[in-house]
Amino acid sequence: MPWYAIQDSNGLLSIPQVFSNEQAGNGWRQASAYQRPWLWVGVLALCLAAVGASMTPTKKQGSVLMAAGVFGLVGLMLAGFAIGTKGWSFEVASQSFGTLGKGQPGIGWGGFLALASLIVVTAFGVARRGYFKGDLFVASAVVGCGALLTVFILFPVFKALSGAFYLEDGSLSVTALFNRVATERNFGLGCLSGRQSCGVAWNTLFLGLMTATSTVLLGTAMALMSERASKRYTKPLNVLAMLPIITPPFVVGLGLILLFGRAGVVSQLLEYAFGIEPTRWFYGWFGVWIAQTFAFTPIAFMIMRGVVQGIAPSLEEASQTLRATPTQTFMTVTLPLLKPGLANAFLVGFIESMADFGNPIVVGGQFAVLSTEIFFAIVGAQYDQGRAASLAWILTGFALSVFFIQRSVLGKKSYTTVSGKGDAGIAMRIPPLVHRIVHGAALPWMAFTLIVYAFAFAGGFVQTWGRDYTFTLNHFRTTFALEWGEFGIVWAGTAWNSFFTTFKLAAISAPMTATVGLLIAWLLARTEFKGQSVFEFAALLAFAIPGTVLGISYIMAFNVPPFELTGTALIIVLCFMFRNLPVGVRAGTAAFKQLDKSLDEASMMLRAGSVQTLRYVVLPLLKPALVAALVYSFVRAITTVSAVIFLVTAENELATTYIIGRVGNGDYGVALAYCTVLIILMSIITALIQYGVGERKLGRRKTAARPTE
Repeated sequence: MPWYAIQDSNGLLSIPQVFSNEQAGNGWRQASAYQRPWLWVGVLALCLAAVGASMTPTKKQGSVLMAAGVFGLVGLMLAGFAIGTKGWSFEVASQSFGTLGKGQPGIGWGGFLALASLIVVTAFGVARRGYFKGDLFVASAVVGCGALLTVFILFPVFKALSGAFYLEDGSLSVTALFNRVATERNFGLGCLSGRQSCGVAWNTLFLGLMTATSTVLLGTAMALMSERASKRYTKPLNVLAMLPIITPPFVVGLGLILLFGRAGVVSQLLEYAFGIEPTRWFYGWFGVWIAQTFAFTPIAFMIMRGVVQGIAPSLEEASQTLRATPTQTFMTVTLPLLKPGLANAFLVGFIESMADFGNPIVVGGQFAVLSTEIFFAIVGAQYDQGRAASLAWILTGFALSVFFIQRSVLGKKSYTTVSGKGDAGIAMRIPPLVHRIVHGAALPWMAFTLIVYAFAFAGGFVQTWGRDYTFTLNHFRTTFALEWGEFGIVWAGTAWNSFFTTFKLAAISAPMTATVGLLIAWLLARTEFKGQSVFEFAALLAFAIPGTVLGISYIMAFNVPPFELTGTALIIVLCFMFRNLPVGVRAGTAAFKQLDKSLDEASMMLRAGSVQTLRYVVLPLLKPALVAALVYSFVRAITTVSAVIFLVTAENELATTYIIGRVGNGDYGVALAYCTVLIILMSIITALIQYGVGERKLGRRKTAARPTE
């Protein structure tokens, strides 16, 4: 395969030319015929790996394979970072070794395949040396996922955060980070002494805790109502819970403004009925909190629904057999078994709130948070990358603190409820008091959801919102018009290009996100290895920084060799994948904590390998987590804004950037019409995903009698 990436072309189409064309040449030809001798490292490493593969599987073979893999990876990576398109990337290297005759572009399919092969060879060598209990699959999964997290999360984040240690003139300063962080604007407590506001760090922490708490409470209430109250609410809840997550965030903010803004319906009704003059009361921390609660509750619901489903009814029946009342059983058995899901949902809600950009920018008003401050530090007139990097350090510190608090709360306790034993028990209905509380919380939220989306849908069918409410379909014709031309169908609408590009990239990234996320969750829950905590935090780090910073860090990291991806569709897919990866990890981790390890052990005893155990035992019990990961990663890839705003190009325009452009031009009807189409299509696709994956079947009876006190 072509070793280097070919500009404006798919390298796979150039495979017939790998021996005849320099641009499409494979690694061996580049080293032997095109004056790039540093690539001999890869050739020699693969030859050494071939020698190791022919040896008897022993520790000696492991040493040879490890040596081959490490030698090839280190050599190729050093050459990749040291040599750019015009020669040496560092002046020191040029002075020491002289100028190079040729440089090199970023790696292509050949380079990727060689590096991936060397990673697997290294993992096999580690397993042959006795680590990971000699399991080749587990070793490859840990090393491979570790390499992915390093290249696509740790490396770009390091590039972004390292800017905090550089002064404006480019010189390195150890105290620069402290001087930028320890300021009144970041950690001021003026709000406690009667002044207008506190620092942006305290604002972000306060908002994150508020949002995480409200989303967990609402998500748990909806999960209990869906699974343990009345089944007639299950389908409406599933539909309504998905609406906020399949909608671009600025649409939710716009709907809330149409309700509670100065010209909103609620404000106008209050003025008409009680003479209360409309104000900007909704803009600020309260409006952002309501918007984030509205946006992130579905995530908590999807996580908690799978956890509630996994609680073994036999444990609750045992409690009632010992004469405990339904309320006592719920408080002492059911609720404690929800702790893994509660902790994971809280962590995801907290980090989502900190990283959120769309809601604070729309309804935040004068209430500043870290994500918006970072955005304005980068794109504003000041263009201060050092300040943006220092604020990203604060976000990372907050995320790390909550991460360790969560681990200390769960500790080493066991929450296993799905074991290898038969369990045909009947799931206990929630007690009457809890039933009333759950309905009192969930039903108003459902009504509020319907109201907001009624406004969002209506906006696409009127001529001009606020002035001319005449019914029209012109906005839909502008975006998705179809015409019949001389050569067939003509996609005449202005939105078709962004529509097809968005769904194509989302369809590619979603299965990859779910697969890698659940694989990492399985590794964290079922294996033990050194550096496991760092491994887990690296998987969550993409949520700990704003999407804007992640997008800019991708540009900084992947704009030059060896990973030259800027301007391609691949960098958008990778950004989608690793931005949404933590939800799959969290949902999978919560589900794995409920599965008894004896299930895996029984499979191993019957001589099944790790892959067979995953395929036939573990995955069927992870269907709720799989649905959550697939649905979330797909719809967030379509609706995300901040993470990809700097990565799109004219050839790879996305739906959200198209909508933002229309909103900027004042074409709200066109923007809302596009959003309406996206909502309908994503609802259909979500239903298809749930139907295709199916429900988890635990061999339990379907009916239950209502408990009495």
